[in-house]
Amino acid sequence: MQAAKVIGRVVASRKYETLEGVKLLLIQPLTWEKAPQGDPIVAADTVGSGANELVFWVAAREAAVALGGISLKDTPPIDAAIVGIVDGINLQDWTRELSK
Repeated sequence: MQAAKVIGRVVASRKYETLEGVKLLLIQPLTWEKAPQGDPIVAADTVGSGANELVFWVAAREAAVALGGISLKDTPPIDAAIVGIVDGINLQDWTRELSK
């Protein structure tokens, strides 16, 4: 799982059939210290997150599974999904030492 901040909403007049009714949000990936990391990406929202919220997300197959994909036929074609809203982060000093 990775951290991100919701920075926008994506509106699509036509979507793949398994994505109908799914909210698409623009997120800025972050480090757990809340520093921007890479370019913004589009992610499917599974938890009802909103503007400026800190969220955590998954990529690849885990993203498709988060939207209920079980078989190849019902697996949505997505690369990223928001799977939680972060209420707070508590980093211990030793975690910062390991990332250097």
